[in-house]
Amino acid sequence: MKLGAFTIDDAIRLPANADLGIGIVGCGGIVNYAHLPAYRAAGLNVRACYDHDLEAARRTADDHQIPTVAPTLEAMLTDPEIAIVDIAVTPWAQGAIALQAIAAGKHLLCQKPLCDTYAMAATVVEAARAAGVKMAVNQQMRWSAGIRVSRQLIDEGALGVLADARIDVDVRTPWHLWPWIAASERLEIMYHSIHYQDSVRYLLGDPARVLSHHRRFPGQTEVGETRTTTLFDYGVELAALIDVGHHNWSDDVVARFRLTGDRGIIDGTIGLLADYPIGRVDTVRFASHDAPAIWHEAALTTRWIPDAFLGPMASLMAAIAEGSEPLTSGADNLGTLRTVFASYRSAAEGRFVAPAEITS
Repeated sequence: MKLGAFTIDDAIRLPANADLGIGIVGCGGIVNYAHLPAYRAAGLNVRACYDHDLEAARRTADDHQIPTVAPTLEAMLTDPEIAIVDIAVTPWAQGAIALQAIAAGKHLLCQKPLCDTYAMAATVVEAARAAGVKMAVNQQMRWSAGIRVSRQLIDEGALGVLADARIDVDVRTPWHLWPWIAASERLEIMYHSIHYQDSVRYLLGDPARVLSHHRRFPGQTEVGETRTTTLFDYGVELAALIDVGHHNWSDDVVARFRLTGDRGIIDGTIGLLADYPIGRVDTVRFASHDAPAIWHEAALTTRWIPDAFLGPMASLMAAIAEGSEPLTSGADNLGTLRTVFASYRSAAEGRFVAPAEITS
């Protein structure tokens, strides 16, 4: 499709080896309302599921026509029909399961955050590299329509020299639906703004320094921070601001992003947050410096949930076929974890923190 003079496309396409067998580890909410609907719509070959709660696994298998409920993790990892393990568990449990899958020779898709410590995440990434298995992290916002077409416009030179990026979110998030997240001392950036930080890295690259300020909302019951303001500093000309709050008690949802360059501006909305988790299609409009009063609207069609969840899996399958690396490879995701942990160190110490400082 055209957006002004530029060609964009928010469709997610599968590689030729999309029939690889997939095993699901963890049968919680996100798997049932995002992963599996996306995979089923694309015709992917989900062979088995496993959860330590076998009844949850049985419900998931029944709801999504999965032929096998694995009685144990070991049974799944020794199944020769399964090439890829999609792990969807808590971050403190994910590392150990990932290492087991790697030892079994399985390719893997892990959830974000990859681990609750940088050291463990680095251990998992190195283990996958040494074993020669492909590993991706499910930072699926890169495949949300707004971010996907923004990257295409940047690549086509629509913005010229980038000067400014902003993500502004003010919503009401029902953290009580995830009690373990609500009880986390590190909350907002670790489990929500990690998406925005990863997307900014995807669009702009790695920042030189990170400055972050974290706050609570009056009377909140959640343990960790629920309001954050984070600055990615890229040097003299470029910066990115991510400003997020989760206790908007009104019906006026704010979920907007904006990218400004010397040749053009992208202005968009994050449709998912309009009424999470149902969501809407993102919106994107573009104006050129040559005709600043004319805004071109994109005719986007895909939604973050469930459509974007196909992206990381398709990228992983392509990497397996081509011997390349997935877009959200484990190695790349360490860059996102460095900005996440730099944000927490910055908030604790009241200073700019270089992501390179994060080593453990």
